[in-house]
Amino acid sequence: MKSGGLGAVQSSYGVPAKRRWRGLIIAVLGLVILSMLVPLVFLLGLHNSFHTSGYIYEQRNTPSDVLKNYSKGDKNGIVNTNEEKHRGVKTPPPLPPNAALQSPPTTNTPKVHNPKHGRTEQVTHPKTSSADETGTSCELTYGSYCLWQQEHKEVMKDAMVKKLKDQLFVARAYYPSIAKLPAQDKLSRQLKQSIQELEHVLSESSTDADLPPLVETKSERMDVAIARAKSVPVVCDNVDKKFRQLYDLTEDEADFHRKQSAFLYKLNVLTMPKSFHCLALKLTVEYFKSSHDEEEADSEKFEDSSLHHYVIFSNNVLAASVVINSTVTHAKVSRNQVFHVLSDGQNYYAMKLWFKRNNYGEAAVQVLNVEHLEMDSLKDNSLQLSLPEEFRVSFRSYDNPSMGQFRTEYISIFSHSHYLLPDIFSKLKKVVVLDDDVVIQRDLSSLWNLDMGEKVNGAVQFCSVRLGQLKGYLGEKGFSHNSCAWMSGLNIIDLVRWREFGLTQTYKRLIKELSVQKGSTTAAAWPASLLAFENKIYPLNESWVRSGLGHDYKIDSNSIKSAPVLHYNGKMKPWLDLGIPNYKSYWKKYLNKEDQLLSECNVNS
Repeated sequence: MKSGGLGAVQSSYGVPAKRRWRGLIIAVLGLVILSMLVPLVFLLGLHNSFHTSGYIYEQRNTPSDVLKNYSKGDKNGIVNTNEEKHRGVKTPPPLPPNAALQSPPTTNTPKVHNPKHGRTEQVTHPKTSSADETGTSCELTYGSYCLWQQEHKEVMKDAMVKKLKDQLFVARAYYPSIAKLPAQDKLSRQLKQSIQELEHVLSESSTDADLPPLVETKSERMDVAIARAKSVPVVCDNVDKKFRQLYDLTEDEADFHRKQSAFLYKLNVLTMPKSFHCLALKLTVEYFKSSHDEEEADSEKFEDSSLHHYVIFSNNVLAASVVINSTVTHAKVSRNQVFHVLSDGQNYYAMKLWFKRNNYGEAAVQVLNVEHLEMDSLKDNSLQLSLPEEFRVSFRSYDNPSMGQFRTEYISIFSHSHYLLPDIFSKLKKVVVLDDDVVIQRDLSSLWNLDMGEKVNGAVQFCSVRLGQLKGYLGEKGFSHNSCAWMSGLNIIDLVRWREFGLTQTYKRLIKELSVQKGSTTAAAWPASLLAFENKIYPLNESWVRSGLGHDYKIDSNSIKSAPVLHYNGKMKPWLDLGIPNYKSYWKKYLNKEDQLLSECNVNS
């Protein structure tokens, strides 16, 4: 009986004990599951779909609903809330004036917690809609900048090419991680195939116009592959490392292309176009095929000091031709004009034949080879022959040097060859020197009536650059810091005063002194030119020359048309492909397009 009683006791207490433990286990498991589900609900944003007894969330309404509600409201935009009572939830209080005009929030927008109302509000961005077309809602919500952004919105060029590059960038980052998963072998092959397709397309196309017709289909397939890749659980660190590697490679590639672009740009501006080389070669060949026994008919004019003599230093046949043609075209009287073109040995014969084949009114043209001139000045080996030169100068603003802002200007100056002028034209008293990158649009005969007094060089001063700003270039020589720099391009030279002041000897001395500091005669050339003519510049009116057409894109067309002289100073000359398109027409209209050689060498194109 005892044993039976003990067994009865165990059976009566054993069953409830097991049930208690089972209940505890179920409760613990339930808490664990809830602890996992609650964060997921907040991470996935599912809590927004649970309605409370408070306000109705605005994202439930579509743009059309908002506009419909606003149309039912009064003049101040207050919505009739009685219509919402049948929904079984509390409606929001009356909206403030113009609140209904605001664009409703879209999905996937960031949320900002508002402690004042104790709820989460949507932070929206401008969205194109029918309400925004009038500009009212945009301005009220985001201010006037939103309107400005819409008015000045530019269409992205080659948008498809850029999209393909972005897709390729993302696919390359995910592919190594996907390829390591055996279960994703099909997705790995799909990604690899899409990457190869886009690589092939981009290797043959750089603009949207070059893309093949089925490129949109390939882009859609890549979108699907990327979406599937993003849905696969992968190690984020691997994807992040791959992104960083691709970013570094892209940065290195961009740096390489930047340096390559700078090199090609410099190479382009320093070399002559192929069509110009073709013209020079054909002219040289034709020159030696023809006979040249007859003497030049205008040889007497070349030393007649009573005529108007123009000097041009150039190795470009067409550039010199445009200068002469534009000058003669606008001259009231052309028979008293004499042009002296000084070139190098390589282009001398092409120049000779070109100006023999083409007539420029009644003006006389003489072509000289500066390398074959026999003068006492050439016995000095320090004086080298060269063509007009330009220098790009960067310096701090003269008015506010403390601001640290740098400006860049192109200054064209005389070269070594210009200091041979008194010896080359020993019988002349005055000449006008023209650079080969200028175009004449007015009669220049009034320049010969100028009384320059004791000055030697009549030039347009460039007072945005003063010698004090160029102290680092000019050295410690004694000069006035407030003196303006001057420009070549259009210069009237008094050769008599030049000889009296001995400017050629002064220039030689400055070259010798400055070359020791600068390390080369080339670097010393332009500071020596500025210093040699200090206090000997006769300032011409600034309206004479409109400069900057070789580097400034923002020159007003009215100022170009009204200027007597256009100066294409800068790297982008009008005869180059890199020339500024808006200014090329002023130069091209003075080309002799009827010459057959221009067509044979594709110069007109």
